[in-house]
Amino acid sequence: MTDSAPVSDLDLFDDTVLVDPYPSYAALRDLGGVVRLPANDVYALTRYDVIRNALGDWESFSSAGAIGFNPMVNEALTGTSLSSDPPVHTQLRATLTANLSPRALRGLKSGIDAKADALVGELVDRGSFEAIDALARAFPLEVVADLIGFTGHVRDNMLRWGQAAMQVIGPMNRRTAESFPIAGELYGWCSGVTAEDLAPGSVGRGIFEAEARGDIPPDTAGHIIHQYLGAGVDTTIAAIGNVVALFAAHPGQLALVRENPSLVPAALNEVLRYWAPLHAWGRRTTRDVEIDGVMVPAGAQVAILFGAGNRDPRHYENPDAFLVERNPVDHLSFGYGPHGCAGQGLARLEAHAVIEALARRVRRLVVGPEVRVPSNVTRSIEELPVLEVVPV
Repeated sequence: MTDSAPVSDLDLFDDTVLVDPYPSYAALRDLGGVVRLPANDVYALTRYDVIRNALGDWESFSSAGAIGFNPMVNEALTGTSLSSDPPVHTQLRATLTANLSPRALRGLKSGIDAKADALVGELVDRGSFEAIDALARAFPLEVVADLIGFTGHVRDNMLRWGQAAMQVIGPMNRRTAESFPIAGELYGWCSGVTAEDLAPGSVGRGIFEAEARGDIPPDTAGHIIHQYLGAGVDTTIAAIGNVVALFAAHPGQLALVRENPSLVPAALNEVLRYWAPLHAWGRRTTRDVEIDGVMVPAGAQVAILFGAGNRDPRHYENPDAFLVERNPVDHLSFGYGPHGCAGQGLARLEAHAVIEALARRVRRLVVGPEVRVPSNVTRSIEELPVLEVVPV
């Protein structure tokens, strides 16, 4: 064992790295499972087993005041389930997951499938469309707004609020500074929201009812609603945009799903493995901890690189190929352990519905160049013109 981790001069949040991090991930993985990055003052976790072990060990790798890469966001997120450890985390998360359990979501499936089919059908009939605005954003925004019970100006602000909430998790760079006032609007609204602000019968109303029953601590319902919007919308938009781009680039893989619809879940797992929607996420070590033969000191900021782990050739054969039959059920994009993505069931329902509709209706998508804009934490496509749809 050594006391010093390998060092790289890479800046994780450099524009070029954010737009296409995979060459940098490969270089970091080659250096070691943990690499010190002085430019960001973090220890980056790069290899699959190292990342999965850290995610499972909340006692050594704490989320409390540690998921962001600047002190302001960590302070703002104090008291949320995202930024706490068990047992506080367990209690806060219970209400969130109760509304997102397989049983709770079962009743939503037919409605989500029908919405996706109608939207994809309309876009296919149109023959050309902007895939991000018309599908990747429009669909999850509508689903989440209906689920939580958002109305009026909140519905109109969901996209900019959700994007800003993720952007401010990065270091204190220009993107973070510009996003803080917008994230503050979301935070302010969530701090003052009441049950009456949300549609009757919605999940949002149900969270307030849980608070009234004493199932969650007083004044935490707004925090939980913040997470539905702050953590769930932008990442799902990224995943659905990636679905369209990858199937356009790999028509043979779309054909496999069309011929065998039971591959839909496997196809989403491969999309999530191949292009992780989240770039980096923080933890802090609570003690001196040995990682991959290197001693990382107590109190160190750790950057978990999901996309680097998802392409680790030590874990996945031929990791740079997009293969829907691979079915990587153990991909890291939803996290792992106590902080595994609480909303993954809903995200899967939405993405499965889109993949099913595309596979059923589309033989081939002809797309123009995808446009990516550097973003601190969520890696997504900003524009993807579908120039021609070859229908089934």
